[in-house]
Amino acid sequence: MNDAADVDPFADDTPVEIDDVRPGEQLDWTAIEAWLRPRLAEAEATLDLDGAMSVRQFPHGSANLTYLVGFGSTELVLRRPPFGTIAPGAHDMAREFRVLSRLWRVLDLAPRAYVFCDDVTVAGADFFVMERRRGEVIRGVIPDTMRHHPEVGRRVGLALADAMGALHSVDPSTCDLADLGRPEGFVERQVRGWRTRWDLVVDERYDERVVAIHAALEAALPASQRVAIVHNDLKLDNCMVDPADPDRIVAIFDWDMTTLGDPLVDLGTLLSYWPDPADPAGVARASHAGMERMGLPTRAELIERYAARAGLDLAGVGWYEAFAQWKTAVVVQQLHHRWKVGDSTDERMATVADRIPALLTTAEQLLA
Repeated sequence: MNDAADVDPFADDTPVEIDDVRPGEQLDWTAIEAWLRPRLAEAEATLDLDGAMSVRQFPHGSANLTYLVGFGSTELVLRRPPFGTIAPGAHDMAREFRVLSRLWRVLDLAPRAYVFCDDVTVAGADFFVMERRRGEVIRGVIPDTMRHHPEVGRRVGLALADAMGALHSVDPSTCDLADLGRPEGFVERQVRGWRTRWDLVVDERYDERVVAIHAALEAALPASQRVAIVHNDLKLDNCMVDPADPDRIVAIFDWDMTTLGDPLVDLGTLLSYWPDPADPAGVARASHAGMERMGLPTRAELIERYAARAGLDLAGVGWYEAFAQWKTAVVVQQLHHRWKVGDSTDERMATVADRIPALLTTAEQLLA
C-alpha cells in the first residue's frame, strides 16, 4: 500500500474516473453492439440509441471489467468478469443482473440493470448492461466538487452507514429476491467457502496463519439476528455520493456477490476497510491511502449510527470485523495470483498481496 502520510485528501489529484480502455482489456465491440442495440430498445423504449456506439473504461475496479458505453445521449455501464480463471462463485454477472434488474424498484441506491447476455461468443463471458449514475466515488481524495462542504468526510461516512441500514431494511420478497440465497447457515458457508478459495491460490508464507484464523472463526460462529439482502463487498469506493449533498449516497455498486444472509457481514466488511485514529501506526484499515486524513467518523461512530438505523445488537461485531480482515487477505491473494499467472495485466496487482500480513494480524487481534 502507499504511505497514507504522503497523500493529501484535499490535493488536486482526484483520480480519473473514466479513461481509454486499458491495453489487453478490449472486447469485440462490433459483436457487442450488434447484440446490444435491439435488446436495449426492447428492454426500455425511452433510451436514445441513435448514433455510433462509443466505449471508454472505468479504470479503478480491481477485478470485474467495467466500461462506459454511449449511444447518442444515453450513457450505460457494461460489466463483465475479468479474464482468466475465475474462483468458484466469484464475478457472477447473472446474479448481479438479477439483483439490479429487480432491487431498483424498491431501493433507489440500486442502479437499474437492463439486459443480460450469457452468450460467451459475444464478449468472451457473461455480461450485463445497466444505467449510469452520476456522482462522486470517493477513495483517498476528497473530490474538488465537495471540498466546500463542512465536515464532508464525517457526513459521507454517516450517510454510508444510513445507506447500509436502508439496504438491510428491504424485505427481499417485495422485489422478487426472496430466493436469492439460503440464509440458514449463511455465515458458516461464508467461512468455509473463503477457506476453499484460499486453498486454490495458497501462499505458503501465510498458510499457517490463514488456516489458524479459519479455525478460530469456525469455533466462534455467531448466531444471526436477521435475514437481509447482503451486498458482501460494501465499502466507501463501491458507493457514489451526491456532490451537492454529502449526506446522500446516490448509488451502491458491485452487487455480484449479493445474497441473503446475516447483515452484520456487510458491517464487518465496511469496518474492515475503515481507518480510525486508534489504529496502530502502519496498520490503518484504509482501503485507499489518504482515507485516514479525510475526517471520517470513527468505527465506533459508524457502529452507533448503523445500530440506530438497523435496530440490531452489535455487541459481537468484532467477530465480523475479524472475518472481513481474513476474507480480504484471501481476496488480495486471489488478485495477486491472477497477475502472477498472467490472467491480469493490471500492475497494481503485482504488489497487492503485500497487505496480507497486516490483515492477518488485525484478524488475530480481534479474535483474541
